[in-house]
Amino acid sequence: MTINNAPLAQAMPLKGAAKTPEQQLESARELKKAYTDFVGKTFFGQMMKAMRSTVDKPAYFHGGQAEEVFSSQLDQQMADTMSNATASQIADPIFARQFPLQAKLLADAEKATAPSVSDLAGLRRR
Repeated sequence: MTINNAPLAQAMPLKGAAKTPEQQLESARELKKAYTDFVGKTFFGQMMKAMRSTVDKPAYFHGGQAEEVFSSQLDQQMADTMSNATASQIADPIFARQFPLQAKLLADAEKATAPSVSDLAGLRRR
């Protein structure tokens, strides 16, 4: 959805827009974490659900409802782990496109805290 040919994320200010830069940075970090969790868990959760649906229940040694509950919890844990492991490849590019202002704020903060080559020049091997 766009307003005057501008993406919605840019056109509508965030709630409480008169925040300090530190508060804006913390808000952007929280938004990115929540977005990454949502994208990863949704994508991998649906993938695990589809994979489980392709396998029939065994004729013998099926654990019944307890096994189904355990399987769904296991799928949820695996989705969480895969989501955290692949956040930079899947969720980060989508976040940058969906929320460009917050992504730029986070990138600028990361550049400011990253060590420079001159900082690394002082390090020596023992």
